[in-house]
Amino acid sequence: MKKIISILLSFILAVFSPAMTVLARPDWPADTGIESEAGIVVDVDSGTVLYGQNIRVKKSPASITKVLTALVAIENGNLDDTVTFTADAMNNVESDSGNKNNMAEGDQMTLRDALYFMLLTSSNQAANAIAEHVGGSQEEFIAMMNQRAEELGCVDSHFVNPSGLYDEEQMTTVYDMALIGIAAYSNPVMLEISQTKNCRMPATANNPEGFSIYQEHRMLDPSREEYYVYALAGKTGYTELSGQTLITYAVKENRRLVAVTMKSTQFTHYKDTTALLNFGFNSFHNLNIAENEAAYISGETPVEIGGTEYAPSDLSIDPEAVITVPENASFGDAEKEVVTDFSEDHPDGAAARLEYTYNDRRIGSVWLVSASKAQQEQADAEAATAVSSEESGASETGDAEPPDGNKRGLGISGGQILLGAGLVLSAVLIGSGVFLLKRKRDADRRMMEERRMRRRERLKEIGCTQEEFERMLEERTRRQDRPQRDRREE
Repeated sequence: MKKIISILLSFILAVFSPAMTVLARPDWPADTGIESEAGIVVDVDSGTVLYGQNIRVKKSPASITKVLTALVAIENGNLDDTVTFTADAMNNVESDSGNKNNMAEGDQMTLRDALYFMLLTSSNQAANAIAEHVGGSQEEFIAMMNQRAEELGCVDSHFVNPSGLYDEEQMTTVYDMALIGIAAYSNPVMLEISQTKNCRMPATANNPEGFSIYQEHRMLDPSREEYYVYALAGKTGYTELSGQTLITYAVKENRRLVAVTMKSTQFTHYKDTTALLNFGFNSFHNLNIAENEAAYISGETPVEIGGTEYAPSDLSIDPEAVITVPENASFGDAEKEVVTDFSEDHPDGAAARLEYTYNDRRIGSVWLVSASKAQQEQADAEAATAVSSEESGASETGDAEPPDGNKRGLGISGGQILLGAGLVLSAVLIGSGVFLLKRKRDADRRMMEERRMRRRERLKEIGCTQEEFERMLEERTRRQDRPQRDRREE
């Protein structure tokens, strides 16, 4: 009997051990919590939400709104421009919201100084003055804020002022503010200003000798009890109706996190943020995608993607791209989907997008890019532009005067009238077709130009010049052609 039981146990282990191995994947950590009504911590490099509480519930952001205000101003303004504190900038605030450092109508400072003033001391008047200067008016700047938020993927946000003073229509979520924070603190100018502990401001009407300002975010101040050694930048916020709000950017051992808390009513926002950041740093780690997906970009065996074969030497993966998994998990624990049907908003030469999940959580993604495809797309775009330019030039030529018979006013028969009408109708139809074709080609040309601009911006972000990019394409093309030339020589 014991022998039979032993055989049955062995059989069960043999049959179910693969399933047991799959089930051994570590659970997603959840051993944290916060007292603020909403909170989130996100890995900046993978975009993974490590912990979230009410992340899609709309709440009033208070002065963490100024993070978006600063980002839009930096991206669209000249830091050396002079910003004037107009009457509207001074007065378009709540009566009890204060006036940091007793600013006066007519005071001036550079946009750079105004950003320091706004971010470090949360000056509402500075926020208004910046908005008026960069946008032309506060209304135009607010439209720019909402457009930028939408571009970043914010779907639950609406801003109606640049300062964050309470308005029942100004709402966002901790998730959307995390997206804004990731973009903001990835901007070197924004990061430089936001992590400053103190600085000196220029003279103003009521401060003829100038004045000093200091960082209000306590987690950035070593003299404060709330100091967090890994915190580099952030912004505080408070109104009576919003409660305390806080956004914080922290870096530890090359891992970058953004934490956001909203609607803290018991001054727990610093404690909550510390708990979120500790949870994010201690419970997870990042794994490099390129190092673990080497089959796509190394070796000589062609790789089939979406029905197309690519040489590994032709493909590349962003060497900085990562996924975020629980501390005890491996790259093999992640699930991967190869997506080949994507929108127009993709890098030149995109062959596929590798998207990774962990127990149905999105944990990172990366573009798989073909150098030869990028080169062909660029050549096609340039050819389309050239053809469109030639057609545009040709359309400007033609007969200046009608045939001589018409000029002399000779008699015309009914048949000639019908024939002429037919010719006119044909000309109209042909002309309409040419017009529609030209309009399509113009649209294609604009799309190609926008794609080239996006590529140039991406190249600039990674520190690669256009010349270096073209040289890389040329080298890869030569490597692809070399085996064919060798075979021909044989």
